[in-house]
Amino acid sequence: QAAAPLHPVAVQCQEAQVVLTVHRDLFGTGRLVRAGDLTLGTAACPPTAQNAAENVVTFVAGLHECGSTLQMTPDSLIYKTSLFYKPTPVGNTVIVRTSPAVVPIECHYPRRSNVSSNAVRPTWAPFRSTLSAEEKLVFSLRLMSDDWSSERLSNGFQLGESLHLQADVVPGGHVPLRLFVEDCVATPSADRSSSPRYALIDLSGYGGGQCSPCGGAVSPWGVPDFCPPSRCLVDGRADDSTSAFVSPRPRQETLQFVVDAFKFAGDDRNLIYITCHLKVSPADQAPNPLNKACSFNKASSLWAPVEGTGDICSCCETGNCALYG
Repeated sequence: QAAAPLHPVAVQCQEAQVVLTVHRDLFGTGRLVRAGDLTLGTAACPPTAQNAAENVVTFVAGLHECGSTLQMTPDSLIYKTSLFYKPTPVGNTVIVRTSPAVVPIECHYPRRSNVSSNAVRPTWAPFRSTLSAEEKLVFSLRLMSDDWSSERLSNGFQLGESLHLQADVVPGGHVPLRLFVEDCVATPSADRSSSPRYALIDLSGYGGGQCSPCGGAVSPWGVPDFCPPSRCLVDGRADDSTSAFVSPRPRQETLQFVVDAFKFAGDDRNLIYITCHLKVSPADQAPNPLNKACSFNKASSLWAPVEGTGDICSCCETGNCALYG
């Protein structure tokens, strides 16, 4: 009999996702649990992959997926979820031989640091180094006038009109930065995890939703929003939508996009909240599948980036952007 694993559950907290490797000898008894009896989070996400030779299963999920919760402290962002083992009878039997188990999972991220593998490295000017070292990046998302000249005074729209949205970052004393929108979700309440919700910039691309069903928002073509952020403006893929990023940018630290006005069917509330995650990369770093802003061009039936080569948007259509996340 092989030796029981010292740590049957291994956790990797990455920039935008958590990776769990679970040995099927979960209790160290030599009795292997079934992969189908293991799920992640309250959304019961199934394993992403399994290795029969090594008797391990793997879960890969975005930090906001599978029913995870976020706790904020003065110094940390803590994403919490759980690994669930719920044994089911084998075949036609009505018995089980193991007990259910719950393994709490936490990922801690410092609020004052960058956990990206492509971290932004500050280059402080000498005369302001003391002040700048305490500064944080300041992000904003604003409704703008139709000509982008000023912030819009009213938040009221009629169906048929367009929302002009502008995301900005104030770089302070950092190296030059380029801003990207990770994802945007619309909801009729301030809670971005509430229902109904609609993905504007999200999903792993159009390709029919080819990843684990662990979320709840719905894309323009009716596919659940359950994949890691893709930086694709998927609302523009709908037949009745002209939503798109504005190209070229007015400046590297600004990203503008236009979204056609809409409402939630069967919902009488007239207020819609749009919540977006923003990120930056060094301005001299070439855009890539992780750092991109892609819109669907109806004339060419192709996805096109605001900057960079067209191939970085290919996953928006094939549905495999999660492979790069």
